[in-house]
Amino acid sequence: MELRHLRYFVGVGEEQHFGRAAERLHISQPALSRQIHDLEKEIGFPLFERLPRGVRLSAAGGLFLEDARRILAEVQEAARRAGQVARGLAGTLRIGFVESISWHGIVPESFRRFRQKQADAELIPIPMLSLAQVDAVRTGRLDAGFIVRMTALGEDLEQRGASVHKVVLAAPNGHLLTRQRRLRLRDLKDVPFVCFPRRTNPFAYDQLMEACYRGGLKSPRIVQEADDHATILSLVACRLGVAMVSDSARWQCPRGVTLLPIVDLNVKVSFSLIWRKDNTSPLLRKFVAQVEADKLRPRHRTMP
Repeated sequence: MELRHLRYFVGVGEEQHFGRAAERLHISQPALSRQIHDLEKEIGFPLFERLPRGVRLSAAGGLFLEDARRILAEVQEAARRAGQVARGLAGTLRIGFVESISWHGIVPESFRRFRQKQADAELIPIPMLSLAQVDAVRTGRLDAGFIVRMTALGEDLEQRGASVHKVVLAAPNGHLLTRQRRLRLRDLKDVPFVCFPRRTNPFAYDQLMEACYRGGLKSPRIVQEADDHATILSLVACRLGVAMVSDSARWQCPRGVTLLPIVDLNVKVSFSLIWRKDNTSPLLRKFVAQVEADKLRPRHRTMP
């Protein structure tokens, strides 16, 4: 049994006449009669009572008509939904992001604009550390992710710059350092630090430590490590120490924390969008294009 058999049957069942049904279906009457005969032979019982003028649905035919209509409607709807996905108008997109850039800028903007343009698509934002995102994108649990830029991700992943932020010092309100007009790296000797562990991003960690060494802060006194921005800022607010953070922290900074520029520290934190090169999702392509467009907007022109 094929879908055309159901379409022909529904046409005859609704018209109650082979001639009118054939005209409606754009098929010759003899060909339509053969198709209905073949259908009845396949299912093993008659669907119509033949009358001198037209036909009438049998009891079984009336029940079969209801199901045939439902099946054809479901097939049509399935084709419509699949077409929406194929054209990048529907479907589900799972996007990871690091929390430090989720409060303002390209991440929330790209989410907002994408939802405006793709109203029928489901966007699932998932907060996740950068290393975890890399693994999730690689295994297909995420379609893409906003991460702190990394080196040597592998040939299977694409990485595009998304935004760049300066590194500043987060200090508790009232700390002695907040009273200095021009804060330099050498002023931070013996000051307790809260820092992210090297394992989370060796490249960013080594870049920061090298810049500290060149500026006279040869070995920052790290008293506590924390994986994410929010926890680091919270520990600073609790006066456990100071921390070097992205200036994006100003959008989530606790009330008890002050952000201070370090005049001789010229380190920037780069964030990237990553995805698998073999991910052919039309929806993903549209999201990447949206991020690229958002980068060109005036507030994102700090991109390298």
